[in-house]
Amino acid sequence: MFLFQTLNIATIIVWLALAIMFASTLIRKARLDGIGSAFREITRWRNLGYLLLAFAFTILARSLVFVQPQEVGVVISLISANGYRDRPLRSGLHWIPPLLEEVRIYPISWQTYTMSHKPVEGQRTGDDAIIARSADGQEVAIDCSIIYQLIPDQVARINIEWQNRYQEDFVRAVVRGVVRSITSNYRVEEINSDKRQDIERQINDELRTLFQEKGFALDRFVLRNVAFSPEFAASIERKQIELEGVQRSQHEADQVRLRAQGEADAVQLKAKAEADALRQIAAALEGNPGLLSYRYIDKIAPNIRVMLLPNNSPYILPLNDTGLANDGTLIPTPTPMTRPGATEIPGAVPTITPTAPVRVTLPAN
Repeated sequence: MFLFQTLNIATIIVWLALAIMFASTLIRKARLDGIGSAFREITRWRNLGYLLLAFAFTILARSLVFVQPQEVGVVISLISANGYRDRPLRSGLHWIPPLLEEVRIYPISWQTYTMSHKPVEGQRTGDDAIIARSADGQEVAIDCSIIYQLIPDQVARINIEWQNRYQEDFVRAVVRGVVRSITSNYRVEEINSDKRQDIERQINDELRTLFQEKGFALDRFVLRNVAFSPEFAASIERKQIELEGVQRSQHEADQVRLRAQGEADAVQLKAKAEADALRQIAAALEGNPGLLSYRYIDKIAPNIRVMLLPNNSPYILPLNDTGLANDGTLIPTPTPMTRPGATEIPGAVPTITPTAPVRVTLPAN
């Protein structure tokens, strides 16, 4: 790049210097000796040598072409049968016949063309979204991007058919047509649902075929955004709110149902456990009838010494040898008053220590 910039600058400087020199010579000689002498002065061999030097710089600058690695050059030729070379120039330094051939440079790197409703996102200013109609007649605005490149061996053909207009006249026009055509096969609720991937896939497949036929390689069509009319967007929002309300009510009903089922299961488990316990108790009592009396005595607090029972109630415990009379009164048992470390006193009054619960008979009502 520096070499070509230097050659172009040197060519411009030489031509400017030559023009200034010729102009000053003409003016000076014309004033002194007339216009004829001035023309004879500038046509001397020395001045013609300067002129040939300027032409040499010009020819050298026009005959050398450097193609960048991300570019190819189409050679427009006066000496070729078709008016151009069939094979474009690849990256590197090339020599072409000056004034007989011309090189037009095209990029072969990946390019992105965006159409969006936002003014600063696309190649065009303002709202450039694709307005399409769905199968049910609803209007949708689609933002998209196309990533593509020129096939290097097809650049000469692209130059013939499109020149530098390929992006606007081919890429933009074909993409907008295909998007509208495929979108019209789907209902509006499908465009923004799981069918969106199917739409994007169909557009990719169709565009890839059309681009390949014209010398372009498609990397990917990207469906960036789908926007609906304000009225339809409001209706979708209302439906979504209603759907969320129904789902919330159904969830609450499911929670109540699960809680009730859990409580019912708990009651059943408790009843089953109590029934099993009663069956085990019945089996134990059947094998050992005295177990009930034992459990009764075991449950009585150890500090109980007197029990009051109605005179007409039966005894729960068998009291044949308990020391009580048949009428329920206590049979006293004399016990000497003794105390650890004390001596028995002759003639002392004995105390009575009950050895079984005392029954006190209450008068019947």
